[in-house]
Amino acid sequence: MNAVDSKTKFMLAHKFTDERTKEFCVEFLSEIKRNCYEQILERFNKEKYKKVEERKLFEFICDGFANYKSAFNKLFRRTAKLTFGVPIACKKYGLKHNNNPVERYNGKLDDRLKNIRSGFGSFEGAEAFMNLQRITHNFVNPHQQLQGKTPAEMAEISLPLGRNKLLNLIRFLAKSRR
Repeated sequence: MNAVDSKTKFMLAHKFTDERTKEFCVEFLSEIKRNCYEQILERFNKEKYKKVEERKLFEFICDGFANYKSAFNKLFRRTAKLTFGVPIACKKYGLKHNNNPVERYNGKLDDRLKNIRSGFGSFEGAEAFMNLQRITHNFVNPHQQLQGKTPAEMAEISLPLGRNKLLNLIRFLAKSRR
């Protein structure tokens, strides 16, 4: 399960699992809540005095999997908006939203996984690989739609990474853990 911000292409959360149960969906959306709830609540507090249909709340877009809807209602029901049941190519059919950013990320993961022949050896190994992919997506690899910026740069997350981003990110994290 993955969540990508449509404007910055920043990977907000991911959950590596072999099944999408309601409990896993709640855990997944809880990661977004831990990382983003201050911003979501700040916008809600600015908009809460407007009529419901005029509020400009943060909006979650998802496919028609029912566990997403119940998990969303448990964690964000009043503070954010959910557009549920969105197909991949919905802009093609005249709908306002799509889930293309997350589908593109999933496609890139699929391409990468096809090149790994030996497998991961364990669930933990696969999870570590997914964590590394998320970090390189957000902080290292520039994105074509973002005019050569990384999603972190578009989200205004400023880290002094310079030209050799991955090595400097490792150094930065090593210093911060001392």
